[in-house]
Amino acid sequence: MILDNYKSFPNKSLSQKDLKKKFLKIYANLPLGIRQEIILVLDDNKPITWNVAFIEIKSDTLLSKIILDKLKKLKII
Repeated sequence: MILDNYKSFPNKSLSQKDLKKKFLKIYANLPLGIRQEIILVLDDNKPITWNVAFIEIKSDTLLSKIILDKLKKLKII
């Protein structure tokens, strides 16, 4: 499962807290219609919308670490 690779998530140059702040700032400025759009697809072909990412990141789930990492790699945050 995809989450198994992230159980001991390594620290990157930006902390998870900093990435979370950047995401929340971007999310707050998005028009409501855009929030339903897919922003990334996980390795197991599960689509993630802005709204799904927001819920996961606000809840500090393990999946939120994966989402933040991928958004950083895609240079969205």
